[in-house]
Amino acid sequence: MVATRLVSVDDVAVLTDLAVRNRDFLAPWDPVHPEAHFTEEGQLAAVLAALARHHDGTAMPHVVVDDGQLVGRITLNGIVRGPFLSCSVGYWVSEDRTRRGVATAAVAAILRVAFEDLGLHRVQAETLLHNVGSQEVLRRNGFQSIGLAPAYLRIAGEWQDHLLFQRVNPTAV
Repeated sequence: MVATRLVSVDDVAVLTDLAVRNRDFLAPWDPVHPEAHFTEEGQLAAVLAALARHHDGTAMPHVVVDDGQLVGRITLNGIVRGPFLSCSVGYWVSEDRTRRGVATAAVAAILRVAFEDLGLHRVQAETLLHNVGSQEVLRRNGFQSIGLAPAYLRIAGEWQDHLLFQRVNPTAV
């Protein structure tokens, strides 16, 4: 069973192991990380920064848990209140959990958090043009493509185009 929960400093050792084991797998989809990212100190700093954004109300940083084992991260980023009531979602799962429905289930779980717990109106997601797997995860969760953003994010050391997707809260339409 796949679930998500708020990240904790107690997760740092497992997150470090996942970062090291999935370094090559995630490299094409991630910004270039400094070497410190692959250490417990680096992961602790990242978790503490994410929890600070959570405390400020601008992020909901979760981990992905599959059958009781931490296997990835999923975060609602850039939470905006007021008339926008929107955020962006980013996620990854360990290479050994891909193509098994784990990411699809994690996105479904975080959408419940976004819409039911936070009362948001819209969740946006962005994928590299060639990240067909992630695009399918989003489509299976009711996201619709809304356009192309040229040179949107610096991924793998290069400014890369992204497809933008959104899911609108079905109870808010």
